[in-house]
Amino acid sequence: MNAMTMPGQAQSAYFLEEAPNTIERHTLSVLVDNEPGVLARVIGLFSGRGYNIDSLTVSETEHEKHLSRITIVTTGTPMVITQIRHQLARMVPVHKVVDLTVEGPALERELALIKVRGTGDHRVEALRLAEAFNARVMDATTESFIFEITGKGDKIDQFISIMVPLGLVEVSRTGVAAIRRGQEGM
Repeated sequence: MNAMTMPGQAQSAYFLEEAPNTIERHTLSVLVDNEPGVLARVIGLFSGRGYNIDSLTVSETEHEKHLSRITIVTTGTPMVITQIRHQLARMVPVHKVVDLTVEGPALERELALIKVRGTGDHRVEALRLAEAFNARVMDATTESFIFEITGKGDKIDQFISIMVPLGLVEVSRTGVAAIRRGQEGM
């Protein structure tokens, strides 16, 4: 082929437009058969390709049909997210994959149990802040509290960060539970 090119066509591969490499956070809802090994296969898809899972929750949602819902929060470039969705959809026990991030408005919530040790002023301040964040006291001793808080992940992160100087001991988080808003189901 000669050096002539079509109008608007680059003459060298060095001038090809680069695909955007922005990292995006996506919440995927995956409807699967509730049978042994399904979760391991889904996790294997992620680990085998080097994809990261930021949050993972799973539970049976339709007992009569033996279906479970896996909610996965992951990050990646748009191309990687598309690849993950397509690979999940091709798995045999998977019935449906919905990217809640792009399908329209969705609600995301997380639950955390947070243990804080403190006495005196630290104890009073922890209770005051817990009330401001709508965290409930689930257990109390003379030296510690266990708070329960639900909400978006950033709210929980903020609550945890303000509890650190007050005597944060331990945190247990459920991971994201998400559902699409509106009258339509998955």
